[in-house]
Amino acid sequence: MSAPDAVSPVTATAANSPAFSGPSPASPAGTVPWDTIDALVGWLDRESVLPAEQERLLRLLKLSEEAGEVAQAVIGATGQNPRKGRSHSWEDVHAELCDVIVTAMVALRTLTPEARQVFEGHLRRVAERVPGPRCDRPR
Repeated sequence: MSAPDAVSPVTATAANSPAFSGPSPASPAGTVPWDTIDALVGWLDRESVLPAEQERLLRLLKLSEEAGEVAQAVIGATGQNPRKGRSHSWEDVHAELCDVIVTAMVALRTLTPEARQVFEGHLRRVAERVPGPRCDRPR
């Protein structure tokens, strides 16, 4: 996140908000990620005071912000800004990439209640284009 005290509604956790009433992102193994995304979207919808169309657009724009934070972390991890030096770690990059994934999942779920099926279908089509052994076969 760009400011230490800023809280992204898309990446906030149950511990940060009593209004979040879904499975915790830190739930035990076996929790389906889409269940957490559904709960996050429900929480964001309940907390939003914006018209639905504006909320939808802002959730899509949030992806650009999160991608920028990945770039900032990579620049910091490689020390490419001489003024700041190595300001980030590769663990920071990992966390920012996770924020992008969660934000994209929230955006997709905001656009369609069938987000899980849309994503799985798309992933299957991507896997079919991979040359060599199929991605979905055990090795």
